[in-house]
Amino acid sequence: MAELIAPTVRLHDAWLDAHREWGPGLHEDGFGLRPNDDVDSPAGFAAWVARLVEAPAPDKPPAAERVRCTYRWIVEDDRVLGGIALQHELTGFLLRVAGQIGYGIRPSARRRGLATWALGRMLDEARTLGLDRVLITCQPDNVASARTIERHGGVLDDVRDTELGPVRRYWVTL
Repeated sequence: MAELIAPTVRLHDAWLDAHREWGPGLHEDGFGLRPNDDVDSPAGFAAWVARLVEAPAPDKPPAAERVRCTYRWIVEDDRVLGGIALQHELTGFLLRVAGQIGYGIRPSARRRGLATWALGRMLDEARTLGLDRVLITCQPDNVASARTIERHGGVLDDVRDTELGPVRRYWVTL
């Protein structure tokens, strides 16, 4: 049975296995991976995980141009299947491009309903934070993600070109 857990250094090898399956690049949505993050070395991975775990801490202000964010990994039997992240508020960039919730499922774990399940849990978290609606985006050709969002009541606002390419923008009322 899959579960959502906070990022942990305990799963370094399992996370690297998922990362390799995705292939080169930084396209693992929901993991908060930045270009300068060193996830290969134990020390670099620990620093990255610490940044993710501290992201929602109310006693620590977010870095410039960042907002508080809750990161969760989708894990089953110590295997990292995906990740999901909830931005606690909307910045101009998130409103234009990225939305408040991002998620990704490793290729070998897709078509099992994991994204739908994880999104439901993260929408519960958004309600707990007092949000009344969230913006979720996906690429226009990502039919699976669009269906996942729509299953949770997502209403298409528009499809637009952004500085990172075209996106479908959905609002989910909580």
